[in-house]
Amino acid sequence: MHDDRLLTEARLNRFVADRLLPAVYARALPLTVTGWNVPDEPVSFAEAVDQDYVPVVGGEPWGAPWSTKWLRISGTVPAGWGAEGRTLEAVVDLGFTIEIPGFQCEGIAWRLDGTIAKAISPRNQHVSVDLLGSGDGIEFLVEAAANPDVARGFVFAPTPLGDKATAGALPQYRLGPIVLAERDLQVWELCQDVGSLNGLMHVLPVDLPRRSEILRALETMMDVMDPTDVSGTAVAGRAALAEVLSRPAYASAHNVVATGHAHIDSAWLWPVRETIRKCARTFANVLALMNDHPDFVFSCSSAQQLAWMKEFYPDLFVRIKAKVATGQFVPVGGMWVEADTNMPGGEAMARQFVEGKSFFRREFGVECRETWLPDSFGYSGALPQIARAAGMEWFLTQKISWNQVNRMPHHTFLWEGIDGSRIFTHFPPVDTYSSELSAAELAHAQRNYREHGRGTLSLVPFGYGDGGGGPTREMIAAAYRAADLEGSPTVSIGSPAQFFAQAAAEYPDPPVWLGEMYLELHRGTYTSQANTKLGNRRSEHLLREAELWAATAAVRLGMEYPAGQLKRLWQLVLLQQFHDILPGSSIAWVHRDAERNYDAIAGELYPLIRETVQALAGAGDEPLLVNAAPHERAGVPALGIGPMVLPDEPVRITEADGGYVLANGIIRAAIDANGLLTSLLDYATGREAIAPGSFGNHLELHRDTPNAWDAWDIDEFYRHNVTSCAAARSVTLERMGREPVVVIERLVGSSPVTQRIRLAAGSPSLSIQTLVDWQESEKLLKLGFPFDVRADRSAAETQFGHVYRPTHTNTSWEAAKFEICAHRWIHVAEPGYGVAVSNSNSYGHDVTRAVRSSDQGTTTTVRLSLLRAPRSPDPFTDQGPHGFWVTVRPGAAIADAVEEGYRTNLEALHVRGAAPVQPLFTVFNPALVIEAVKLAEDGSGDVVVRLYESLGQRSTGLVTAHFPVGSVEVTDLLEEAVAAPAGVVPGPGGAELTLRPFQLVTLRFRR
Repeated sequence: MHDDRLLTEARLNRFVADRLLPAVYARALPLTVTGWNVPDEPVSFAEAVDQDYVPVVGGEPWGAPWSTKWLRISGTVPAGWGAEGRTLEAVVDLGFTIEIPGFQCEGIAWRLDGTIAKAISPRNQHVSVDLLGSGDGIEFLVEAAANPDVARGFVFAPTPLGDKATAGALPQYRLGPIVLAERDLQVWELCQDVGSLNGLMHVLPVDLPRRSEILRALETMMDVMDPTDVSGTAVAGRAALAEVLSRPAYASAHNVVATGHAHIDSAWLWPVRETIRKCARTFANVLALMNDHPDFVFSCSSAQQLAWMKEFYPDLFVRIKAKVATGQFVPVGGMWVEADTNMPGGEAMARQFVEGKSFFRREFGVECRETWLPDSFGYSGALPQIARAAGMEWFLTQKISWNQVNRMPHHTFLWEGIDGSRIFTHFPPVDTYSSELSAAELAHAQRNYREHGRGTLSLVPFGYGDGGGGPTREMIAAAYRAADLEGSPTVSIGSPAQFFAQAAAEYPDPPVWLGEMYLELHRGTYTSQANTKLGNRRSEHLLREAELWAATAAVRLGMEYPAGQLKRLWQLVLLQQFHDILPGSSIAWVHRDAERNYDAIAGELYPLIRETVQALAGAGDEPLLVNAAPHERAGVPALGIGPMVLPDEPVRITEADGGYVLANGIIRAAIDANGLLTSLLDYATGREAIAPGSFGNHLELHRDTPNAWDAWDIDEFYRHNVTSCAAARSVTLERMGREPVVVIERLVGSSPVTQRIRLAAGSPSLSIQTLVDWQESEKLLKLGFPFDVRADRSAAETQFGHVYRPTHTNTSWEAAKFEICAHRWIHVAEPGYGVAVSNSNSYGHDVTRAVRSSDQGTTTTVRLSLLRAPRSPDPFTDQGPHGFWVTVRPGAAIADAVEEGYRTNLEALHVRGAAPVQPLFTVFNPALVIEAVKLAEDGSGDVVVRLYESLGQRSTGLVTAHFPVGSVEVTDLLEEAVAAPAGVVPGPGGAELTLRPFQLVTLRFRR
């Protein structure tokens, strides 16, 4: 037989493009269109419907970036249209391209009664006339959003489109045809048959008989059909394909559970205000699909997005609730947003689940059991414990498939956190959270699956995502055809819970992955958009203080606890922790919004804290220190208010070689004529912390031009180009009260830098403030400290503990971690001696080691990443003033690092009052750190305490309440009673604790 395969495939492509697809709509006629341009920000339907609309013609330009245009569309259905086998649809082309749906203009169709019918998007332009109402006439409104294509093919070139202030006013789009059309159902179904078979054929080996059988069936289909009468011969064409479509799958075929999905980024290349409309558009689409396909299931994460629907689209929210009740619309994830997990603090990470799960329970009666984070940029080793403490049983992501170097060895496994908690985890081997259920994607999932021979099942989230849109009827048709099809994995539509239950049952003893899941990509997100990072860190600590003092005042004074205000502010902070906001990878508009939100949060919390503290302290003139930290400070107990104990020994300062030496009897620091730290010694050990021949407080400027993903990525070759910024313009001495401050002026590139080095009396650490007026482009600024420590690993704070990472590069896994995330502190040590570096608002770090040729000693260098200057998606990232506070503590153990982290981030508050205020709680062992003190979520007035073991060792202690307590019970994160774990013994007025390393415990003290 002659090989005419390529010719036949070419014939098929032409037949589909020229004959089949144009015949889907048998006939069409133009609709009447008028329009109204919204002057500024989007308006409600009620405001839009009564405006004066003017005629609009096809091809008319419209849509300045981020603007909105309302269209009024009307027409009459001709007699005889909509006969059996044909459905009537309005087809609206707003000027789309078919590429990257969700990243360009979109619309939503409104009925005249003010309810939403369906969305309109590039690959989903139709609206069924049945959805718009009955009768011979149709009339509806389209709210068209002129969202600009900021991505522009992801070339990462600078663009002004990401900020409304710079985007300009030129129209972005031209209106295409807007018509009433008849869809020929047989032709449409034939297109789905051909699409599925053609896709399957191309993923099968050329020498497999099944591939040739499909090709010949497609050839027969073309032969039996009349290209001049596609509609009349479509049934014959489908009959020619029926046999090859009915062949059952191999018995050993991989099994796929497909769940509808949309992954709507809560902000990214669009602002939050547009995300709200994207959610409405997407959810309207899936509700329409559910009416047509009762077996269709859609999985929706992010309580925040559904809360927006309740607030802004109440009718849509009611319809969503109805579909939740039928099991078709499935809330998943149990978090407020799909958060970044590297940078949020421990309590913030816990509150993601508290707020998310509470919303799903309250609004839908749903108990989420799967943690759903398909697109976050790496996963903290503390997450398994936090998720399990929130009642989660399963975890899903796929982002690790983006690793640049190392491939994860599993797709289904147990993930073990830093405390020993384990959670059943799945990475969809389809390697996307926005599948179209194409044959190529399904074949990739089967081929890529790492658990063959042990497991048979994987999950495929399908539907257009990132910018939203969700599943389409074509995707559902593809799922039906692949349900049991020879050569393809089997496909069943279901929920994540159904998948996880089946997967866990068939794979009872999966392998284990221990510790963090580090994404070998997007390392720049620890540093980009420094103001967003600062706002997050500051807000987390302000909320800690506000809750602590409000709870103390409620118990001590009977003051009203501001529960509603605190919940609202927590939810706003949690929103900013979305995985494209806190990481700094969004357009300028998003980060300006975040900065305004953080300022508003601080504007509410600072007065709340001060007013509450003043009420606790009472009227008087005694100077008092307010200590919100979980450790004693200046003689004031943890979580209490009292008079400071001033240190006996003042700070001594001497001049040496054009620089200064500071000493306070605990440590001594030498600063040279360039403001560099040449010596740092603690008297207790007598050891010098700075490596011989080196200096700390070293600013270094690197070229920062990643291959792609500018705001996201730092590529390893940034180290190839570095400029030492060691020279100072001036080094002078000032006074801050009784204490001397060394002031250094520098120029880093074109950016003025002022540093203030301070040693406080009685302090075990040296404080360095760095103020930068950042004027660089595509540069990375680091602050380094080379220590005379032979450290083979570093310890970096994460949620409720710390994670160790090697400082060497023995393997590719270690070499890939050239930029790492730390929260408030990082610690390097050899047996018996260590140094801690704390920070106020930095997350990116690197730790390297070198053996000195002079004495064979080891220099371990800790560097903090202070600022970057990527040009995409925000071309002016971080331009302007910034401040960073760093402390260096020599002779430090892990416990000292933990204390230093709180000291650096919980600024001292001084008041005058009548008397000290006793803490609500004391802890016998400082290794057990109280992270949160608050009143219970249920309004009962009970006091909730969350604490953790902070040193990474078994620790024993006693938590005692200093107020009348009825009983003490152990709870989950949602403050519901659970059986006390081993080592936790509640008693009258307190609890005895023997905690494993990093164990997290929540206690409820009933009043």
